[in-house]
Amino acid sequence: MGNLNRIYKTVGLVLLGAILVIVGFTTWYTVDESEQAVIITFGNVEEGINEPGLHFKLPWPIQSVETLSKETFSLQFGYEEKDGKVKEFPEETKMITGDENIVLADLVVQWKITDPAKYLFNAEKPEEILYNSTSASLRSIIGSSKIDDALTSGKAEIEAEVRDLLSTLVEKYDIGISILAVKLQDVELPNEEVRKAFTNVTDARETMNTKINEAGKYRNKRTNEAKGEVAALNSTSLGDKAARIETARGDVAVFNKLYDEYATNPDITRQRLILETLEQVLPNAEIYIMNDDGNTLKYFPIRPLENEKPKTNGEGSEKND
Repeated sequence: MGNLNRIYKTVGLVLLGAILVIVGFTTWYTVDESEQAVIITFGNVEEGINEPGLHFKLPWPIQSVETLSKETFSLQFGYEEKDGKVKEFPEETKMITGDENIVLADLVVQWKITDPAKYLFNAEKPEEILYNSTSASLRSIIGSSKIDDALTSGKAEIEAEVRDLLSTLVEKYDIGISILAVKLQDVELPNEEVRKAFTNVTDARETMNTKINEAGKYRNKRTNEAKGEVAALNSTSLGDKAARIETARGDVAVFNKLYDEYATNPDITRQRLILETLEQVLPNAEIYIMNDDGNTLKYFPIRPLENEKPKTNGEGSEKND
């Protein structure tokens, strides 16, 4: 009987010790700065914990803790990069564009867990749902895009549209995930012959655009030169206009002056005008002023007097000698 009591006592102490150990190790937990946690009470989510540090809870099995990362995850669609090596999955990335061309497109989705409770309990495999949603979004956008946009200048717009559609799907599925970014890695044609033909077409298009740009630059240059010539002609014409106006004003002033003189001395002014006109019309002619009173012809030679040089004193003294 004493042995049996000792056995019961020993078993009780062991059970009590086990319970104390369980309570001691399951009533507290730590959360790192890069982690977030949720407390589960009998299978029900109670609250989320985002603050790092030491936290306490009821012992297991009453409450348990699920810890998830806060980091940004990368979903690689169409390829897998591991240990510096890239493995491609062309069958997953083969899709048809809106103008019925086949392309291979792969991309990276940046995402993070924003609602741990929904991530843990709203779906069995949330990452698989995210992958399938990414595939559906990319195929939908590529299927409504032209091959030129997918291969050249339309990649940024395709990325934005894929992100918007994927975010809408993820929000609809309510799996506690947020989409941060979508980046197309490669969009290419399925074989070398098609790639070469498309490259030739692209090169020809770029050459055409280059020629168009050069023609536009030449047109702008000639237009600017023509505008400069027009401005110069306008400026010259304005200068000529001003000069003609001033000349006309000067002629009017001269005419008014002559008229005043003519009104005072008409005979003298008339003779002066005749002489000045003859001087202008016949600049090299010899002009004589003649006075004929009926008996003797007398004239006054103007040109010889103008051309006669005055004699020096020396010449005069020689002649006097």
